[in-house]
Amino acid sequence: MAEYLSVPVLRPLDLSGLAPEVIGRLSASHREAWSAITVANGRHKLIVINPAHSQARQNSSLAHELAHIILDHEPSLMFMAPGSGAVLRTHNKEQEDEAGWLAGTLLLPRAALLKIRRRRLTNEEACTEYFVSAAMLRFRLNATGVNVQIRRAGRI
Repeated sequence: MAEYLSVPVLRPLDLSGLAPEVIGRLSASHREAWSAITVANGRHKLIVINPAHSQARQNSSLAHELAHIILDHEPSLMFMAPGSGAVLRTHNKEQEDEAGWLAGTLLLPRAALLKIRRRRLTNEEACTEYFVSAAMLRFRLNATGVNVQIRRAGRI
């Protein structure tokens, strides 16, 4: 999706203009404090992802940031990152909720959930195949009603 939208996805080490001490904080002492961030420079956007997190968490974070871009969310707060001139953004609760819903849909569309259940994959197998967390899979199965639909059809 990022490639289709022409949004580069980078890790802190890929940011050549970032001071080594900042990279160190993002990669070590503050690695649990952030997941991903969209950085805007005019009309151009890029996403910086936290490589310290699991692949499932990185995928979820990336989908969430892409959702903000797809939904053309206007940040509720914008500020310049000291030293880089990059514009960082934050969003209000409504926008965060919308991005969360769309991110889940991007990762596990309803058709994929139906396929998972019809193939009788275990939750662990589905998470491995789709590179998502068990929590994301449960959320999407419950939110879409796929488990109920399949159960009523007598297929699980």
